[in-house]
Amino acid sequence: MTFTSTHNRIYAGFLLHILSTLVLLSTPLLAQQENPPARVARISYLKGRVSFQPAGQDVWSEATRNFTVTTGDRLYTDKGARAELEVGPYSVRLSEQTDLIVTNLNDHLMQLGIEQGTVRVSVYELPPDNTVELDTPNGALTVIASGTYRVDVDPDGNRTTVSVDTGSVEINAGDVSQVVSAGQAVRLAGQNPVNIDSIPMPSLDSFDQWSEKRDQHMAASASAKYVSRGAVGYDDLDDYGVWQEVSDYGPVWYPNDLPADWMPYRFGHWAWIDPWGWTWIDNDAWGFCPFHYGRWVLIGSVWGWLPGPFVAFPVYSPAFVAFVGGPGFAISIGVGTELAAWFPLGPYDPFFPWYHYTFEYLKLVNVTNVRNTNIVNILNTRDMNQIRYAYRDVATTAVPANAFSSGQPVEGHVVRVDPKVLARAPVIPHPTVNPTRSAALPGRPVSPPPVHHPTVVTTARNAPAARVRPAPGETRTPPPLVTRNRPTIESTGPPASRAPIPRPPARSPVPPPAPHPELFTRVPPPPPPVPFVERRPLMMEHPGRPLEPQQLDNLRAERPPGPMRDEEFPHHVAPVVPERPVPAPAPTPRPAPVIPAHPRKP
Repeated sequence: MTFTSTHNRIYAGFLLHILSTLVLLSTPLLAQQENPPARVARISYLKGRVSFQPAGQDVWSEATRNFTVTTGDRLYTDKGARAELEVGPYSVRLSEQTDLIVTNLNDHLMQLGIEQGTVRVSVYELPPDNTVELDTPNGALTVIASGTYRVDVDPDGNRTTVSVDTGSVEINAGDVSQVVSAGQAVRLAGQNPVNIDSIPMPSLDSFDQWSEKRDQHMAASASAKYVSRGAVGYDDLDDYGVWQEVSDYGPVWYPNDLPADWMPYRFGHWAWIDPWGWTWIDNDAWGFCPFHYGRWVLIGSVWGWLPGPFVAFPVYSPAFVAFVGGPGFAISIGVGTELAAWFPLGPYDPFFPWYHYTFEYLKLVNVTNVRNTNIVNILNTRDMNQIRYAYRDVATTAVPANAFSSGQPVEGHVVRVDPKVLARAPVIPHPTVNPTRSAALPGRPVSPPPVHHPTVVTTARNAPAARVRPAPGETRTPPPLVTRNRPTIESTGPPASRAPIPRPPARSPVPPPAPHPELFTRVPPPPPPVPFVERRPLMMEHPGRPLEPQQLDNLRAERPPGPMRDEEFPHHVAPVVPERPVPAPAPTPRPAPVIPAHPRKP
C-alpha cells in the first residue's frame, strides 16, 4: 500500500482520536497502577566538568550526553561549565557552579530544586494540566504562562533573584504570595521571614545570550514539520541528517555519515535507569529521539528513522527493541560465555516493555510511536514468537552478558552468532542480566562536588497552596513586555502557610555538610528512591527486571519486598477488546515555540 501525504494526515487524525480516547479513559487507571512517566529529560548539552548523581545512588559520576534524566536525579556544573536538559515543551539550562535536583518529573509536573547557582528555564508551551515549579531556599516559583525565566541562588542560600523575561510566575515564600510579570525582577532574601523586593532587570550576560541562541535553534527546527515537539531531541535531527518522502512510509529521516556496518542499537551502551530498567544510550549527538520514539526502517540497504504519528505527547520508551535468548542460548566462545542479544523493532512490530505497566500503557506507548492501524490487535497476542519481526534475521546484535551488565560500549564487544543458532533462539521479554553499579551511572565515578547540603528533598511543606491557572479560554501566549521600572508587584491573595522542609541524612560517606537552608515547595515531592545497593540483591531472584511499585513501597516501609505480581509474558493484565476505528479530522500541527524579543539590553 502506498501512503500519500493525504493518507498520512487522515491516518494521523485517526490515531490522534484513538490516543485522545485512551488518555481520557485510562488516566485514573494509569495513575493508580503507577505506570512509568511518558515524559523524561535528556542531557542535551555539556561544556566543562558536569557531575551527575542518579536517583538512589550515593556516588557521583561524569555526566554524558543523551543520558535519560528523571525524578530524583541531580546535576552539578563546575566552574566554567554549562549543561542543558530538554524536557519536551521545556528547556532547562545550568550556568557554572549550579546544583540542580530533579525533584519530580512526570506527565503533568516538572519540579526542580535549585540549591545554588543560575538556571534558565524556557517554557515553550504550558498545557492546562501541566505545572512547572522551581523551588529555592527563599521561595517556591510556579510558572503560570509560557515564557523564559532566570533564577539565581546565592551559594549561602540567603538570596534568590528571579528575572522574568517573558511570561509570568507566582512566588510563594513564607507568608507572601505574589506574581511577577514579564520585564520584572525581584530579589528574595531570608527564610523566616522572607523579604521580596523589586529590582531593576539585570543586563544580559553571555549565559543569557547562549540560552537565547539555543531557543532560536529549537524554534527554527525544520524537523518539527515531521516530528512532534513532544519528542525529546527532535531539533538535533536538523544538523545531522536529511528528510525524504518515501512512498510506503511518508517522511523518513536519514542520518549522515554512518559507517558501513552501522545498524540501530549497536553504537552505544545499555544503562540501568529506573523505573524502566535496561535503557539504550546512543553515542551519536543526535542519538536520543530516534532511539526512544518511532521506529527504524531498512529501505534497500540504508537505515532510516520513521517518526510516529504526529501527536502532542508521544510516550518515551527506554529502547524499541526485542531481546533474544533463553536457556539454550549460552554458546561457547573460548571457555564459554553467556550472551545478551537484541534487534530493532520494525515499523509494524509491537513493543512489549520489560518493566511494570498496564495494558492501557502498552497501547499508548505503541500507538504514539508506530504507524500501524492494526497494532492494538497485535498487542493481544499470547505468543511473542508468533510475531514475524522485520529485522530479527538481519540486525541482531549480541555481546557477552558481562559487557552488557556493566554498561560497556557495545561496538567493542559484538559477537557473531551462527544464523542457525539465532533462528532457534526464542524472543524473550528481557535478558536475564542484572546491572552492576557502573551500568547505573552515566560515566566514570568522580569525587563529590563542593556542595553544602544533602542530596534530595523528600518532605513537602504543610498545606501546599492551590495552583494558579488561567481562566477557561484564556490564551497562554506570553503577555506584552513591560518596562523594567514597573513599580508594583501584584499579590494573588492570602499568603500560604508553610514550614521548612525536613531533610533526611545524606547517604554519602562524605562527612556531614554544614547546615544549609531548606527549599520551599508547593507540590509535595515524591517519596525518596530506594537505594540501588538495596534493590540490586533483591533483583537476583528475577534478573533483568526492575522491582515493581508495591515492592518498592514495601522496602520504603522497611518490610520484605514480597513476590513480583506481574504476568511478564507478553503483558501484565488481561487483554481487552480493541476499540472500533472512528474517523477523525487531521490534527493541527503544534506551532513552533515563540520566544519573544528579550527585554534586556546586552
